[in-house]
Amino acid sequence: MKQKGIEKITQHFSLKQWQVENTIELSSEGATIPFISRYRKEKTGGLDEVQIADILTMNEKLLEFEKRKEFILNALSEADVLTDEIKGKLDAAESLNELEDIYLPFKPKRKTKAVIAREKGLEPLAVLIMRQSNADIFREAQKFLNDQVENVEDALQGARDIIAEWINENQKVRSSVRRLFEKEAMISSKVIKGKEAEAEKYTDYFDRSELIRKCPSHRLLAMKRGESEGFLRVSVSPDANDALDLLERIVISGNNESAEQVFEAMKDSYKRLIHPSMENEIMAVYKEKADESAIMIFAENLRQLLLAPPLGSKRILAIDPGYRTGCKVVCLNEHGELLHNETIYPHPPQNETGLSVKKISSLVESYNIEAISIGNGTAGRETENFIKRIKFDRKLQVFVVNEAGASVYSASKIARDEFPQYDVTVRGSVSIGRRLMDPLAELVKIEPKSIGVGQYQHDVDQGKLQKSLDTVVESCVNKVGVDLNTASKHLLTYVSGMGPQLAQNVVDFRKENGLFNNRQVLLKVPRMGAKAFEQCAGFLRIRDGKNPLDNTAVHPESYPVVKKMAADMKCSIEDLIKDEEIRKKIDLKNYVTAETGLPTLNDIMDELSKPGRDPRTIIKVFDFAPGIHKIDDLKHGMVVPGIVTNLTNFGAFVDVGVKQDGLIHISNMANKFISNPAEIVSLNQQLMVKVIEVDVARKRIQLSLKDME
Repeated sequence: MKQKGIEKITQHFSLKQWQVENTIELSSEGATIPFISRYRKEKTGGLDEVQIADILTMNEKLLEFEKRKEFILNALSEADVLTDEIKGKLDAAESLNELEDIYLPFKPKRKTKAVIAREKGLEPLAVLIMRQSNADIFREAQKFLNDQVENVEDALQGARDIIAEWINENQKVRSSVRRLFEKEAMISSKVIKGKEAEAEKYTDYFDRSELIRKCPSHRLLAMKRGESEGFLRVSVSPDANDALDLLERIVISGNNESAEQVFEAMKDSYKRLIHPSMENEIMAVYKEKADESAIMIFAENLRQLLLAPPLGSKRILAIDPGYRTGCKVVCLNEHGELLHNETIYPHPPQNETGLSVKKISSLVESYNIEAISIGNGTAGRETENFIKRIKFDRKLQVFVVNEAGASVYSASKIARDEFPQYDVTVRGSVSIGRRLMDPLAELVKIEPKSIGVGQYQHDVDQGKLQKSLDTVVESCVNKVGVDLNTASKHLLTYVSGMGPQLAQNVVDFRKENGLFNNRQVLLKVPRMGAKAFEQCAGFLRIRDGKNPLDNTAVHPESYPVVKKMAADMKCSIEDLIKDEEIRKKIDLKNYVTAETGLPTLNDIMDELSKPGRDPRTIIKVFDFAPGIHKIDDLKHGMVVPGIVTNLTNFGAFVDVGVKQDGLIHISNMANKFISNPAEIVSLNQQLMVKVIEVDVARKRIQLSLKDME
């Protein structure tokens, strides 16, 4: 069975069998996806993280399938109903639905109508009717009257209940109706009478119907949300007459009284048993697809957010803007440590503008501030304008930072542990400042679902969402690399092979023994075994350590190769890193071994050319259009700068400097058809957009990228 599963994966992804086998084997041995992708290219044929994750996900599903098949085989065997024919059908089954269809007639049942009819002794009558012969079934029904069956109609009704169950459990019936649902089923939504006013945001779904196979994921999730909130009634069904015609061709074989009884049982079976079952099944299938689409969008948005350009180690003045409660100001040193905090009131109702200017100027001078970070929430634009009007004694960069999730962090245990003596407002301001310095290091402290990107994240399968987002965080952390001597426990937790406990042990060891001066010292950390070291070492960086390779992504297992290169070139490893001309003389083929192939050797050479370099891009200051502060300032035809704040599969949301983000619908993104907004824009991208509609009453702004450079 295992071999059959590997063959399926190989064919599905058009890979070589050894690639799939090695990937699954590495994972089963405890290797993480980032580790396999980065350091085991020879074993996988250079598969990337997405390909590896796809293989492991499909393998997991196949294992679940085999586990369910084994359960069914055991259950049928214990019930002494397992025949060679049934076993053959189970072995040939390709999907969980097929397995369940085979198992359905034998599945333990609750007190159904058919079970009650059987208890009354009516199964022989059902068998007779199901033959659809010319027998006088009314006379035959007389023979089944007893103290539980009062008259002929009761007898026939019981027989029809049994027949209805047989029809429902017929594999050909179920597979045929399933195909009809897959091809022709419509998803329909209607507003519940009397809820029209409350359900205003679902106006588009008050009376909507379309083929479910063509329904976009965001629309399906919107309908389901409206249903769960009690505003909409959602159903999935093909044309009922088409379904009954299909059943009739399968079930009805005569033209007599018995056939008429079977026909009545067939209609009942479809309405009461088959339709609800298939409706639930098809809805589950498309809900899962919608979930996968939404999760994929959320995951990609999160990846872009986590890999946003960092400003780096600078002294930051950070501001969490506000009106009545004032603007919370903090000063941070280049390590993100809090130096000072206070509150200024430059906006109404206090309007202490002059005093606020003096305070900010004094703080900039006193703490040698190099950049200012302003949250983009309430009073964000006003605070940005206030800061930019101040004449400082130095050149300062002013950045507006997305503060989504900052309030979640400020109230969290992580924030309380970091700043036990400060309240949530101070913690929130610190987070806004640190996000500018290093978005990745700060955002890993926040539940990804609270970061505010994606669509319908609360409506999708929460387990799958969490797993996907954790995978993204792990991927980003390991892509960037982590400074072993400055990283927080929360950042270390996501390093390949670490986890919360080992991350805490590393932090504790660092406190007790001082900074790490080489990677090998990691092996002295409690519970850091050889396997964990293998998984994490290459992703951890030590700046200014004893070994210059410790500040690269070169894995310790490859240090001997680099040493041999240096020895052959008659130079030091430091010279090898500094001098490109020396590296050019190296013939990599001379260093290929059974364990180390050209893919790894090429990676080593890349790392030697850029030790410690951050793979993220350089941050750029962004300025909104002057004079645009509220939705009323926007007019049709205006072209204004904006920054992409969220991507969905129907478009991109853009902050143009007012309280509401505008939407570039997918149809307004290009002068050609596109299927995914990510083809055109990315999160945090700075761009120029055209205003094509402003609905002040509904607070909606429609934007366009068409004909824009």
